[in-house]
Amino acid sequence: MTTKRYVKRTLYHLFLAGFAFLMLYPVIWLLMSSFKPSETIFVTADSLIPETWIWDNYKQGWEGIGGYSFLVFIKNSLVIVALSTVGHVISSALIAFGFARLQFFGKGFWFAIMMLTLMLPFEVVMIPQYILFSELGWLNSIKPLVVPSYFGHAFFIFLMIQFIRTIPQELDEAATIDGCGKFRLFYRVIVPLIAPAIATASIFSFYWGWENLLGPVMYLNSPGKYPVSMALKMFLDNETVSNWGAMFAMSIVTLLPVFVVFFFFQKYIVEGISTSGLKG
Repeated sequence: MTTKRYVKRTLYHLFLAGFAFLMLYPVIWLLMSSFKPSETIFVTADSLIPETWIWDNYKQGWEGIGGYSFLVFIKNSLVIVALSTVGHVISSALIAFGFARLQFFGKGFWFAIMMLTLMLPFEVVMIPQYILFSELGWLNSIKPLVVPSYFGHAFFIFLMIQFIRTIPQELDEAATIDGCGKFRLFYRVIVPLIAPAIATASIFSFYWGWENLLGPVMYLNSPGKYPVSMALKMFLDNETVSNWGAMFAMSIVTLLPVFVVFFFFQKYIVEGISTSGLKG
């Protein structure tokens, strides 16, 4: 039995290792291709290891394009992501607290409307939003990318509602007896207890904001305001030769924050999603 169990465990881990390599192969290919000459990247696409290692791709990519260093685009992305993440977390937590703990007229109706927005494709609201922001004079600014996040996000609201429902109502009653109002109850009792859900929402908001391309393409037209998603696209030129090497190099650079965030905060993602499915 011991030998049989050992063989099963070995085969299991070999299968997982092979599957993990299969999932990571596109990233590995991207990393290796960032050290190849631009003109040979797709010619030698079947060869993973570069014949000639071109470290200059990273230098060229970091120098940027359009007269702007790539550091400018990273700073733009960090500003947009930081502001939108704060907005998503604060607004979604407040709305979730209202749905989970407060009683008001039409609560079920508004909750259903909110959940329906999860099934509403962005393409449906894309043009109305563009017209609205155009009338407000917000085009070519980060406002259309940041301000809507301060009105909540349906997925984060639902996640936090499920988490708040796991908190015993007796804690609310005890805090109320001690003189806590609704708002003080929220930030003194509820917020510390839903920290895993808040961390999960923050991580997802960071991911979605960092990789967002459609929003900046719609609203930004000054290269100095571009985030990294649009900066990478600038390395491609249909009229001249595209600098694939520099683009792949900077793609690796832009992946680093994503990997770092996931590596250090993956436990909050698992805890936040798994616990939100429980009921108190």
